[in-house]
Amino acid sequence: MLDQFPITKRWPAKDPSVIQLYSLPTPNGIKVSAMLEECGLAYEAHTVKFSDADQFTPEFLSLNPNNKIPAIIDPDGPGGAPLPLFETGAILIYLAEKTGKFLSDDPATRYETLQWLMWQMGGLGPMFGQFGYFHAYAGKEIDDKRPWTRYKEEAERLLDVLDDRLEGRDFIVGDSYSIADIAIWPWVRALDTGYKAKDVLGLDDLANVSRWFKTCAARPASQIAINIPPRP
Repeated sequence: MLDQFPITKRWPAKDPSVIQLYSLPTPNGIKVSAMLEECGLAYEAHTVKFSDADQFTPEFLSLNPNNKIPAIIDPDGPGGAPLPLFETGAILIYLAEKTGKFLSDDPATRYETLQWLMWQMGGLGPMFGQFGYFHAYAGKEIDDKRPWTRYKEEAERLLDVLDDRLEGRDFIVGDSYSIADIAIWPWVRALDTGYKAKDVLGLDDLANVSRWFKTCAARPASQIAINIPPRP
């Protein structure tokens, strides 16, 4: 049933009856791995090696023409037909609806959760990623520090928004862990583990973010997800 997808030629499925995940443990990759683990869904993880430019191969582009990880194929999609899917927000919503977990059935709570998911997708993730580029990677060699300053200040602003949101709340949307939390905590983690910017951004001074992040990162599914699939 998965033979119709060219990506399976490069990354053959050992068990074609389970969800196929094509990923790497970046912040975006961890989001989907964490959701799969939290939901208890059977899946098979395939490592997309950036060092080999796997994301630009015809096989990967056949699944995600935007050449970004992660992407999935669910062999048991809507109506029992295989469903290929990319974009982490779409994947999180799909898995939540498939399992009935981490996205409330209450309309008001559902849309409240989705707004914070979109906040991560449209703001926090892209801005943190740009800051990381200019702080930790090739961008740090640029003499003009205006880009670094711009993204640092925006990252700080977004962290303040998050800290304010978490005041008096266990999680982003009240008392329940949701896809909004799953989308956001891997990016907060990256500020420390990937970008080495914890002190620069004053993360320890954000009491609500620090408390919430420790809770999210300590979940058993989170601990597993940060190593799925294993880096080459």
